Amino acid sequence: MTLSQLDYIVAVDTYRHFATAAEACHVTQPTLSMQIQKLEDELGVLVFDRSKQPVVPTETGQAILAQARDVLRAARRIPEIVSESKEDFRGDFRIGIIPTLAPYLLPYFIGEFVAKYPGVSVQIQEVVTEQIVERLRNGLLDVGLVVTPLAENGITEIPLFREPFVVYAAEGHPLLSQPAVSPANLPTDGLWLLSEGHCFRNQVMNLCGADRQTNNPMALRYETGSLETLIKLIDKQVGFTLLPYLATIDIDSARRARLRPLSTPVPVREVSLVMHRSFLKRKLIQAFKAEIMAHLPTDLIEAGNNGQMVSVR
Repeated sequence: MTLSQLDYIVAVDTYRHFATAAEACHVTQPTLSMQIQKLEDELGVLVFDRSKQPVVPTETGQAILAQARDVLRAARRIPEIVSESKEDFRGDFRIGIIPTLAPYLLPYFIGEFVAKYPGVSVQIQEVVTEQIVERLRNGLLDVGLVVTPLAENGITEIPLFREPFVVYAAEGHPLLSQPAVSPANLPTDGLWLLSEGHCFRNQVMNLCGADRQTNNPMALRYETGSLETLIKLIDKQVGFTLLPYLATIDIDSARRARLRPLSTPVPVREVSLVMHRSFLKRKLIQAFKAEIMAHLPTDLIEAGNNGQMVSVR
């Protein structure tokens, strides 16, 4: 049994396709298939059920794959210990970040981080939380920036900051007559939402009372994955939405007039770094965290300190 063979079976499990796995491992498909066959012969069991498309692991194969991932992480940790002792950060650093954070948080720190660690090749994937967790488990990401708590087995969470919610309403909307909007008085009528899969959508629905019936549903219902699209729709239509605080910092003066804070206790979301429990690149992740915290707006930290967290489920 070799580390290369373990690498090959993990790749097949990740991509569920022999040719794609071979390409990811930089070997030919016959080489990958032959080495997996040798491993199965040595173990006396089938790791994969090749009769199904896409290929899937057998029941025993699932247990073998889980152990193989742990072995590969442990093996990769050895050269990282040496690199960290020299404070010589090099190689790929794969970051997952949710869409409601990416355009608003990354610009504050990512340029400085890349400049400070030129030997690190930063790769950023903008995907929803569920995909980030899956890719962390499969070793396709090193770290994620998401909203927590997730309470996912095998996932480590490091809270960074709390971000308040802010009301954004169409011109003339009744909510704009209030200097601060009580969360208990948020209506469901006229509420614009992100599409399914976004944790921010779940938080907004929890806050506004998703189980309440709407009395005057909008003729137009449009769900999007972009907060910017929601803002533009509200500019030209009716209704309101909730925005995370970072999305409002650089907003123009005309739109700023249609923002309203929420009254205390202000609803907030907790933003955290998440990693697999046996994560690698520990000192690099610590450096990444330090760079984020050093560049956060001071008013964001102050605004979120005394807030009340809203469930992401």
